[in-house]
Amino acid sequence: MRRHLFRGAIAAVAAATITLSAQLLGATAASAAPSTAAVRILYYDASGAGEFVNVVHQGAANWNASVTNVRLERWTSGHTRNIRVLVDNNWPRAQVTSLGNGTIWMGRQAVNQGYYPPRISTHELGHILGLPDRRTGLCADLMSGSSAAISCTNALPNSAERAQVQRNFASAVFVPAAWHYEPV
Repeated sequence: MRRHLFRGAIAAVAAATITLSAQLLGATAASAAPSTAAVRILYYDASGAGEFVNVVHQGAANWNASVTNVRLERWTSGHTRNIRVLVDNNWPRAQVTSLGNGTIWMGRQAVNQGYYPPRISTHELGHILGLPDRRTGLCADLMSGSSAAISCTNALPNSAERAQVQRNFASAVFVPAAWHYEPV
């Protein structure tokens, strides 16, 4: 009887060990498999953007068409407001509080000087998405900002800018709080 109980106990421990090993190996195999990052939704509030509300929506649409792991959506109550967009008479700028969070000012000064509003909004949203100014002077570089000619109407990020935003939102990249202000 003792021997029978002992064999039963050994069989139960062996079965549990096999089951646990299979579960652990399955978890390891699953975690080793490549995974795609979940899409991070950022909610922007353009209610303070004055005459630039539609331009802000276009800037968000430009980013949504360009990257896959972050999406900019209009803020509605019940969601966390990540980005606030305001308008004033100064130069456009962004204050980043962390990756995906901050405030943008659509400054009328640049528009009055002839800069293309959709490029401005897409550029300033680029700061919120973790991109710095790159004063290359090239119209093809969205983050070249006002260093490109006033006649530049490119409002889409280039491949390097898209790739950087993809990398930023594929991991927990730390973007320090900063001001991005581009005077003429």
